[in-house]
Amino acid sequence: MYRMGGMAALISIAAIVIAVPIYLISPPPTTVLDWFTLFHQNAFVGLLDLDLLMLIGIAMSGLIYIALFGALRRANRPLIALGTIIGLVGVAVYFASNTAFNMLALSGQYDAATTDAERSQLLAAGQATLAIWQGSSYDIGYVLGGVAMLIIAVVMLRSAVFGRATGYIGLLTGALMLIPATAGSVGLVLSLVSLAPALVWDILIARRLFQLAASRAKATSVEAQAAR
Repeated sequence: MYRMGGMAALISIAAIVIAVPIYLISPPPTTVLDWFTLFHQNAFVGLLDLDLLMLIGIAMSGLIYIALFGALRRANRPLIALGTIIGLVGVAVYFASNTAFNMLALSGQYDAATTDAERSQLLAAGQATLAIWQGSSYDIGYVLGGVAMLIIAVVMLRSAVFGRATGYIGLLTGALMLIPATAGSVGLVLSLVSLAPALVWDILIARRLFQLAASRAKATSVEAQAAR
C-alpha cells in the first residue's frame, strides 16, 4: 500500500510538471468550434487541454489518500477516515465532471456531419459539454479535494509519521484549493499558485511512503526469519 501511494505521488508529480508547459504552449480554446477544430487537428492535444493529465493526477490522489490512511490510522482514525472519504468522494465527483472523451466523440460527429442542422445540434451539445466540464461537479470535486487535504494535514501535524513541514505544506495547499479555478481570475491565480506547494507535498509524501514501505518490508523479513 505504501509503495502504491509512493508511485501514485510520483505519477502525480509528472502530471503537474508536464501539464503546465502544455497549457502555456497550447492554451485551451475559447469556443466550441475551436475545440472541434483542435480535436480534428490533434486529438491528443485536445484531450490534454481538457485536463487529461489532471484526470490522471486526480486518480492518483485517490491512491495517495488510501496510502495515507494506512500510514496515519493510528494517529487519529476517525479524522483520517473522514479526510479519506471526503477525498475519495471528491475524486469521484471530479471524474463525473470531466468531459474530455465526450468532446472527442462530438468532434468526430461534427466532422462527419453533412448538414448545417446536424452541425448546429452538435455545436449546442458541445457547449453543454463544456458547461459540465467547468460546472458544479468540477467545483465541488475541487473544493472537496482541498477539504480532504486540510484534514489530512491536521492529522499529520498530530502524528510523528510525517514531518511537520509536510503537514504545513498540506495546510497551505488545501487552503488554496478552497476556491475553485473557475471562480474568476482569483480562482485561476490561486489554482496556479497551489501547484507549487502541491508539487512539494507530493515529493515529500512519495519520499516518506517509500521509506515506510522499506521499513515495513524489513520488519516483515525479520519476523519471517524469527519464525524459522
